[in-house]
Amino acid sequence: MSRCWVLSSELTVIPPVVEDIVTLCRDAGFSSKQCGLNVPVAVTEAVANAILRGNASDASRQVEITVEVDDQRLVIDVCDEGNGFDLQQLQQSPDDADWLEREHGRGVFLMRSLMDHIENARRDGQCGHRLRLVLYRA
Repeated sequence: MSRCWVLSSELTVIPPVVEDIVTLCRDAGFSSKQCGLNVPVAVTEAVANAILRGNASDASRQVEITVEVDDQRLVIDVCDEGNGFDLQQLQQSPDDADWLEREHGRGVFLMRSLMDHIENARRDGQCGHRLRLVLYRA
C-alpha cells in the first residue's frame, strides 16, 4: 500500500498528515507503541525539518511525503526543495553540555531513536532533499 501527500510549507499542515500515516500503520497491524509514539514523533520531526530548514518556511515551496507499507516495514520519504544536510555530521546527544539550551538539533536524534533506519540523499532526478524513515514491524 502506498500513499502520497504534497503540502505547502506551513506547520499547520503537519497534524492531519501524521494522523493519516498513523491510521495507515494501525490498519497495517503495526504495534500500538509504533503507532502511538515512534511514527507520530518521527514523522512530525521530519516534516517540520523539511518545512522550517529545507524550505525555510517559504509557503510557496512544497513538501512531498510518500508512504509505503508492506508486510515487513513502513517506509516514509519526506522531500523538500532545500539543499539538504549531511546526516552523518549530526551526532548530537543528550550528553552534550548544551543539549537543553539548544534551539534545534534534537529532531534527528529523536528520529534515529524511534525509527530502525534513517537516511538522506538528493531527490532522484530532481532538485531538493529526501529524508527516508524506515520502521520494521515489531
